Amino acid sequence: MRPPSPSIHFLLQILLVCLLHRPSFAVKKSYVVYLGAHSHGPELSSVDFNQVTQSHHDFLGSFLGSSNTAKDSIFYSYTRHINGFAATLDEEVAVEIAKHPKVLSAFENRGRKLHTTRSWDFMELEHNGVIQSSSIWKKARFGEGVIIGNLDTGVWPESKSFSEQGLGPIPSKWRGICDNGIDHTFHCNRKLIGARYFNKGYASVAGPLNSSFDSPRDNEGHGTHTLSTAGGNMVARVSVFGQGQGTAKGGSPMARVAAYKVCWPPVGGEECFDADILAAFDLAIHDGVDVLSVSLGGSSSTFFKDSVAIGSFHAAKRGVVVVCSAGNSGPAEATAENLAPWHVTVAASTMDRQFPTYVVLGNDITFKGESLSATKLAHKFYPIIKATDAKLASARAEDAVLCQNGTLDPNKAKGKIVVCLRGINARVDKGEQAFLAGAVGMVLANDKTTGNEIIADPHVLPASHINFTDGSAVFNYINSTKFPVAYITHPKTQLDTKPAPFMAAFSSKGPNTMVPEILKPDITAPGVSVIAAYTEAQGPTNQVFDKRRIPFNSVSGTSMSCPHVSGIVGLLRALYPTWSTAAIKSAIMTTATTLDNEVEPLLNATDGKATPFSYGAGHVQPNRAMDPGLVYDITIDDYLNFLCALGYNETQISVFTEGPYKCRKKFSLLNLNYPLITVPKLSGSVTVTRTLKNVGSPGTYIAHVQNPYGITVSVKPSILKFKNVGEEKSFKLTFKAMQGKATNNYAFGKLIWSDGKHYVTSPIVVKALLTRN
Repeated sequence: MRPPSPSIHFLLQILLVCLLHRPSFAVKKSYVVYLGAHSHGPELSSVDFNQVTQSHHDFLGSFLGSSNTAKDSIFYSYTRHINGFAATLDEEVAVEIAKHPKVLSAFENRGRKLHTTRSWDFMELEHNGVIQSSSIWKKARFGEGVIIGNLDTGVWPESKSFSEQGLGPIPSKWRGICDNGIDHTFHCNRKLIGARYFNKGYASVAGPLNSSFDSPRDNEGHGTHTLSTAGGNMVARVSVFGQGQGTAKGGSPMARVAAYKVCWPPVGGEECFDADILAAFDLAIHDGVDVLSVSLGGSSSTFFKDSVAIGSFHAAKRGVVVVCSAGNSGPAEATAENLAPWHVTVAASTMDRQFPTYVVLGNDITFKGESLSATKLAHKFYPIIKATDAKLASARAEDAVLCQNGTLDPNKAKGKIVVCLRGINARVDKGEQAFLAGAVGMVLANDKTTGNEIIADPHVLPASHINFTDGSAVFNYINSTKFPVAYITHPKTQLDTKPAPFMAAFSSKGPNTMVPEILKPDITAPGVSVIAAYTEAQGPTNQVFDKRRIPFNSVSGTSMSCPHVSGIVGLLRALYPTWSTAAIKSAIMTTATTLDNEVEPLLNATDGKATPFSYGAGHVQPNRAMDPGLVYDITIDDYLNFLCALGYNETQISVFTEGPYKCRKKFSLLNLNYPLITVPKLSGSVTVTRTLKNVGSPGTYIAHVQNPYGITVSVKPSILKFKNVGEEKSFKLTFKAMQGKATNNYAFGKLIWSDGKHYVTSPIVVKALLTRN
């Protein structure tokens, strides 16, 4: 038989397309279909999980025409705690799926970012102002028996921070595995008890991956740094090029750790994709982690379309505390990420350790900066030049001032110290560009927004990072001097610096753009120039040019502050294994401080007074968190009522429960029993309710209020007497705007409950809505 003519063949193709209603030119994308929670218990076999997977094939098959077609489309089936799947779909199919009554959401598999400052911007607890007494650590057994998981870029298993020395058998509750993929050199032990990798969501966007991606090994450094900060074992005589020498240890040094690799080389600027993040959450909860540290995030979206919010909700249901970073988009307001109330969101602040290196000008004026440069300048003056005066003729001045790639002329920069302005490209990249252009050194000057925040980076040439004011003076010296010269000293380590801490300029800030009634971030912790373990697959700057390899590195970001709190959570979990996730979170928040080591209010990077939008409850104080006195507890039902108040219906909510769920009538978002009290729309007066639980000795607590400007706050009752552990008592706060004094701006105050020993502190954040006459 003759084959059909080309024209008939073409008509047959069109007919087939029309019958299937599937345009051949449609662009396929990867999506996550979220179905809520499973009704099955945790003790299931692989047969049961296979049945769940088959149910996902059947469900998607009802849209695609067959179960086999669905099987080819689905690349993840979430079978343990999270119910749903990830699949490659046409957009119109995803839209139809989202309308199905069983589906909570169907959303595109979006990318998220690691929360380092990419600069690069440990936990050396003797010197960072976080933990002052090892006696509390010993009481908490250094986190012994606790398992900390980390969603990140994987782990460098050979690091001494993951030595199994001093550890006994792996806890019997652990159900995880060490999946080394194709990397037969990757091994777990009694410290690093598990590792998994998740790259199918990444591959659905990036395209087919080669076999080198099938490994949990950290080739980038971020995952090793964060995991060792949270739970690294004790390692003596650690330094970065001889600086910061001391004993490295994680927040819970005797905890076991597990790595869940979900982040990969950036695609369109994104590194960690929703489908992989959910797969990691699902298995981490199943494996038996007690704490999950998540130093990544992305743009805000509704909670049912946010992989971190979804994953952390299911974790909280199982008693797993999830700690997230707030993001590095500061100092602009309303930039905080990871906004759900059921996880801890951490901002970043400085610590009381610096690595000073001085810029000495030819006019005998000296400016203090910071650096971790390994190389030294000969002790003499060198010509100093602005980067714009060293620019290539083809380069734009606005690019050259930042020392961006390919903007500096070697004929102009050679043998000189080049002054680069901070911004856009990574700080270490600026140093590399200066070095490649033949410069002998670099002065990195802050712009106005980064103010006093200076960071010690392992630059490839002698360098000093100076603040905005000093940078302006250096520029003025160069502009006003015929032959400007300068010298950069080699860095040293300086402890007990003041004032400390203050807020990092990069740290993302509130208010909460999703639910303004919930203040975010929750807490701040050290996140600037943090020393911790590192990969030896790359140099400390992560630049291709950098051939150096070091086992510990200094990095900055809310990625670094997040695992500080994760380690502290590990201590609390070891000390109080029966406490709820909310009780642990409350203990950390209500015992925080808003004062620095000069007993002055915490500042931001431009010397202004910081607010709860920067630091949440304040800077973490683990010693006090061990004995909070009272806590604000929250149950899963409280979170479900919170979701009801956000507008989710009872049918949607019921997928989280074992049966039908009835929303509590008239539940107000203001009344979620959160440790921070926020009223974003005060019109006239409003009353909110909170409940305190006694977790300490019997006592009588008296309320003390610092009123926000223009607002009166009354507390009833103002005295609470607790006789027993676990006893709960409620109180009401009434807020009223004062005529002629209240403004349309946010105002800040405090509520403190004290028995003379404990000070249970909650920030008060209020914004009045004033009517015009």
